[in-house]
Formats: sequence, C-alpha cells, structure tokens
Amino acid sequence: MKSDINNGIIAESNEIAVSLPRQTNLFAKEVIERSGVNVSLCWHCMSCSSGCPFADVMDFLPNHVIRLIQLGFKEEALKAASPWICVGCNTCSMQCPQAIDMSKVMDALGEMALEEGVRVGEPDILNFHSQVVDSIYRYGRTHKLEIMMRYKLLKRDLFSDMNLGIKMLAKRKLDLRPSRVKNLGAVRSLMEKYVKRFKK
Repeated sequence: MKSDINNGIIAESNEIAVSLPRQTNLFAKEVIERSGVNVSLCWHCMSCSSGCPFADVMDFLPNHVIRLIQLGFKEEALKAASPWICVGCNTCSMQCPQAIDMSKVMDALGEMALEEGVRVGEPDILNFHSQVVDSIYRYGRTHKLEIMMRYKLLKRDLFSDMNLGIKMLAKRKLDLRPSRVKNLGAVRSLMEKYVKRFKK
C-alpha cells in the first residue's frame, strides 16, 4: 500500500481514500507522520463515533476530528476538547472498517497542542495528567492520594469528593504514604522530556 501526501494527492490501492488539496494537507501530513495513522482512509461511516462511550461529552465526534485534520483546520483541531476526553479504549478502532487507530490520532493532537502552546480544550484533564506524571517522576510510581489532593488544591475544590475518598481509605484502596521504586534515577531519565512538556 503506497501513499503520496506530498503532492496533495493520496492514492491507496484497493482502499478508498480522501484526496487532500495541496494547500491544506500540511497539517494532515504532520498528524499522519506523528501518529503513524493514515487519516485519509476515513470515509466517515461514523462507526467510531457511534461506538465511542464518551462521544456525548465531546465537542467534536471522532470522525469529525478526522475531518478537521483532512480539511486543514489545525487551530480548531488542537483547541478541541475531544483529544483530552478520549481515554484510548480503542472501541472506535475495533469498529472501524478501515482499522484507523483513533487513539493514536488523539494522542498526536494532544502532543502538538502542548508543543505549540495552544490552550487545550480540557485544562482540568491536562492538570490531572500533569499530577500523575509528577507523581511517577518523584516516586517511580503513582501515589493516588497525593495526586488527588494536589489536583483538588489546583481546582480549589477540596470537599466535593470527600465521601468517596473516605470510603476508599476505609477499604484500603489508597495508601497514606507513597512507596518508591529502587532505581528512581532510571525512571526519571526515561521521563525527563515528558515532565518538561507538562511543566510548560
């Protein structure tokens, strides 16, 4: 299977593809290169959108996100909330007749938004992710109680989930003290660039 996205034309053997105009395909090309997913193969049957368990809370349905990419609407795609709401469950990919890995596309859009300093569509989700990354960087694994406490302090919302937190503590689902891995330096060296990305 061969593709040519440099000339504004995408030709796929034995598969239906969307032809992208030369002036709008630069954004699509970058997403394809980053994600390794050829979004031009999407024919908008909406199998992904109809199967997504979080479609009701997305601002753009999964196939609409692909359409934004295909048409070169970079700003709209990077500012969308959908890439942050996506949990990567791959329900959409399993239902897609073209086997498009939508979670990889969403991840690529999130990475591009962070790198370009775009205000993300769901800052609370990004803040939660940053607390998870920070916890792994400090301890080598997650300390869930501290993650939630730090996240709640950022939101200035300390009491809305207190009953749930007490129940989890009572059932020993939350550790009061963090545990650390033995080789913390190795974990930190792996995570260095990701921590810098979240700290921007």
